[in-house]
Amino acid sequence: MTTEPIDLLISARWIIPIIPEGQVFENCSVAIQGGDIVSLLPTAEALRKYAPQQHVELSNHALIPGLINAHGHAAMTLLRGFADDYPLKTWLEQHIWPVEMRWVSDTFVQDGTELAIAEMIRSGTSCFSDMYFFPENAAKAASHAGIRSQIAFPVFDFPSPWGRGPDEYIHKGLQLRDDYKGRELTRIAFGPHAPYTLSDEPLRKIASYAEELDTCVQIHLHETAGEVSDSLKQFGMRPIQRLKKLEFFSPLTQCVHMTTLDDSDIETIAAYNAQIIHCPESNLKLASGLCPVAKLLDAGINVALGTDGAASNNDLNMFGEVHTAALVAKAVAGDPTVVDAHKALQLATINGARALGWADRIGSIEVGKAADLAAVELGTIESEPLYNPASQLVYTNSGSRVSHLWVNGAALMSERQLLTVNEQEILIKARQWRRKFVDNH
Repeated sequence: MTTEPIDLLISARWIIPIIPEGQVFENCSVAIQGGDIVSLLPTAEALRKYAPQQHVELSNHALIPGLINAHGHAAMTLLRGFADDYPLKTWLEQHIWPVEMRWVSDTFVQDGTELAIAEMIRSGTSCFSDMYFFPENAAKAASHAGIRSQIAFPVFDFPSPWGRGPDEYIHKGLQLRDDYKGRELTRIAFGPHAPYTLSDEPLRKIASYAEELDTCVQIHLHETAGEVSDSLKQFGMRPIQRLKKLEFFSPLTQCVHMTTLDDSDIETIAAYNAQIIHCPESNLKLASGLCPVAKLLDAGINVALGTDGAASNNDLNMFGEVHTAALVAKAVAGDPTVVDAHKALQLATINGARALGWADRIGSIEVGKAADLAAVELGTIESEPLYNPASQLVYTNSGSRVSHLWVNGAALMSERQLLTVNEQEILIKARQWRRKFVDNH
């Protein structure tokens, strides 16, 4: 029998493909050629059929799709622990925004994003969405590291270190979109910050551009009860009602946080097939509120997960986010059966892919999709005895046990060793930034 040459064969004790839902395959292999998955089959059969250039054997590991961090502010990793234990308004206005106005630059964003990417790779994230200043530097860092990214360029009514107002932000963002057009791993999106930082005209303009260009839009929305009450006072309507009036919503819209929702809000999101990105740990730490995930899923709404920035989390470990999301969903619904282990993994994989408009390429281990894969060692003290691999991934401390990560079939980490970024350089730069902040604060 003639064997077929392929680039890579990954053989694992368990494979959780996400699609089909709820499945765990034992002693199977994923065959990869040209960055894409060409087969998922029993390992014994794979060894007869294929002659791989490289064969990675994972005898005590679960292989899953790479996790998708659907919302964050990567460069803010340099502010991890800088201003803890404040409510959102105080945290932003008295601590974060002042330090950003003083220190944020292209170098800050480059260094902070590199630090964030290294942390995300080490905890199994193969794709992340970012919304921050100097998005060209975030895109550059992601491209250099070989990680998949959606870079949402920020838009505000007011000046920032990156621009003077909405027109300039949009102009620079569209130029960045042109620069990255056709790239396999990097997509540029609109990032209007929030309804309370933008007036009607730029929100309408962004919605129009997004529809015309078929480009995603990510916005912070209904993050706190205070945001909703302020909107009622200023506009006589809830933020979601205001955006609906502005014809802002579509399946391209990614609504981040969504903690304060009534039935009419949920009906609006469902009617427009808009996406929701849930950031449970950041919302808990800032006491911003709780997203009713089970209710949203029951309404047919796609819910994905994000870490938010490390300045308000304080980590970028998506396995931690999956764990917290599952527990919080049960508590909010008053029902321990909602968001079980397999559903929780979906939030961080295929649901994230759907939210970012990337479900045709990532989010599940299926033939024809890109080989964005993470391996987690399950032969350790913390994960034995093992009855259910999906349960161990969700309910135990899995992020620190990620051993390998691939994006488009290329290894970004092997046996916990980062392969596409320089760990020592990143650590040195992070410590230099700390000294600057401490010495000048």
